[in-house]
Amino acid sequence: MDANSDQLSIDTPELVPIEMRLAGIGSRFVALLVDMLIWLAAVGVLSVASWFLRPAVGAFSRLSAQWAAAVYTFALFLLNWGYFTLFEAFWNGRTPGKRAAGIRVMQRSGRAVGLFESMARNFIRYVDQIPFCYAVGAIAMFSTRQHQRLGDLAAGTLVVHDRVQETPLWADAGLRTWTAPASAAAAHLAAPPVGPVLPAAALARLSTADLEVLEGFFARRLDLPTDTRRALGQRIATAIQAKSGLEPLPGMTTEDFLEATARQIRDLARMR
Repeated sequence: MDANSDQLSIDTPELVPIEMRLAGIGSRFVALLVDMLIWLAAVGVLSVASWFLRPAVGAFSRLSAQWAAAVYTFALFLLNWGYFTLFEAFWNGRTPGKRAAGIRVMQRSGRAVGLFESMARNFIRYVDQIPFCYAVGAIAMFSTRQHQRLGDLAAGTLVVHDRVQETPLWADAGLRTWTAPASAAAAHLAAPPVGPVLPAAALARLSTADLEVLEGFFARRLDLPTDTRRALGQRIATAIQAKSGLEPLPGMTTEDFLEATARQIRDLARMR
């Protein structure tokens, strides 16, 4: 992986480079500001609820009131840490603030951030906040080539700008389908929901490892530039055709062929 001060080039497992623009301190500050406003609103709701419940809890005993204060403090921690952790882990590396700023977190390999990485980077967030206003985190970002705060360094993550993407058209349930050009939208939407059927004898030559390659492409292609996505799809299709002897049916695009192949490999696996 090579990077200069703002541009990042990642080589995927298929040896296809992806160009990403690193997020700087300005866009990350905007994202943090939006997230903190949402977080403060949630804290306000929690505080009001605690204020109404505290007299009732304190009526039992002094110990009950102390426990209520401890639970409230712990809830504040969970709300702060869990807000960033869960959104990043389960919303493709984005919080509402990051989405508004057009940025997201990803692994250094270019893959989506997982729960473990999100937990790690957000635990270190409390160090990055020292002494106030993310001073330590800001110093770390200015000191690293890839604008990483301490949490990013610990978790092996980067914050990058999202690519401008076309609106995806969904042809199959359970698959992230390709973003079709506007001129092909009507034809693609009119395709039958079941999809074309490829020869079963040729499909039997493919394995679950081939399906994993296809699924990896489907999961990543919305983040790829159009030329890179087309070249990578063609490379995978050529390998599939050489191994199985399959050929796209008349009128099939490369990605339609790959989707039909993946769908029918799953169907064959369920029947075995």
